[in-house]
Amino acid sequence: MVDSFKWLPPTLKGYFEAMQIPAPESVPWTPLAKPLSEARIALVTTAGINVRGLEPPFDYEREQTQPTWGDSTYRTLPRDLRQEQVQTGHLHINNEDIARDVNVAIPISRMLELEAQGVIGSLAPTNYSFMGYQPDTTEWRERYAPEVAGRMKAEAVDAVLLTPV
Repeated sequence: MVDSFKWLPPTLKGYFEAMQIPAPESVPWTPLAKPLSEARIALVTTAGINVRGLEPPFDYEREQTQPTWGDSTYRTLPRDLRQEQVQTGHLHINNEDIARDVNVAIPISRMLELEAQGVIGSLAPTNYSFMGYQPDTTEWRERYAPEVAGRMKAEAVDAVLLTPV
């Protein structure tokens, strides 16, 4: 059995188990307009990782002091991300696995292999990390998601692979 609350303080378990999450109104779907072997793919993870020294980490301190708040910002991850660059501190997941192999959260190396084999056209130059814990998605929906979508459009991204953790 998976304990979704394992990484939270025990006092919050009951609160989050009782939290009502509304069902999505609809699921947008757009068929891929070209063969996968010609498509540029971007990766998006909810693991809350960042490139050490490139951008600041997510606001883990505020999450610790305000457990019902989630950092809605994003971080960019280059296609040539190296393991030693990875920084993580997500309060709701086991960060040790990501510290050993970032591909468990965002499969950049696997996608580069698929690119080399011609399975996909290319991995996007920029990939993205969000903090998966978002009790209030307003700022994410109104500001950050459209911003990232615009950046992907500017990089001619055809499809996105989301790796939720």
